[in-house]
Amino acid sequence: MTAQRQERYVWRPGIAVITLLALFCAAYNDVASGAATTERIITNRFSGLAIEGFDPVAYFVDGRSVLGLPEFEAWEEGVVWRFHNEGNRASFLAHPEIYGPQFGGYDPVDVARGVAVAGNPRFWLIAGERLYLFGFEANRAAFAADPKGFIGRAQARWPSLKRQLAQ
Repeated sequence: MTAQRQERYVWRPGIAVITLLALFCAAYNDVASGAATTERIITNRFSGLAIEGFDPVAYFVDGRSVLGLPEFEAWEEGVVWRFHNEGNRASFLAHPEIYGPQFGGYDPVDVARGVAVAGNPRFWLIAGERLYLFGFEANRAAFAADPKGFIGRAQARWPSLKRQLAQ
């Protein structure tokens, strides 16, 4: 019987692979850091879209979250917003203070506690004819039980939190 020889192969990247990886990482960091134009409105760092590209007017008109389309975009408050149709785009541009999410899309329950936590466009609620986004379903449920209380506390804390966020 002969002993079988076991060979181990260890991959060692050459200088070309390391250089390409370094160039990719540098380019990726430049794109990622440049995509977010503001933190005062929830913006995807990679796409530059406000509230993940969801149409803020659709929450009011359709009663559900709807992704906007690239052909219906608008630049407002330093970020790109997408809409499902031209009518929604026009309504938003006429009244961004009404259709835009309150507290820049940050969760009002957390804002009321003095913390800026990004809301999720899929967890939302309209209260007092304004749109609110929540980070968690539990926060949406708590808010729904006492919207006036949370709104009052969040409005009191928002100016301080807003100053701490980058422009």
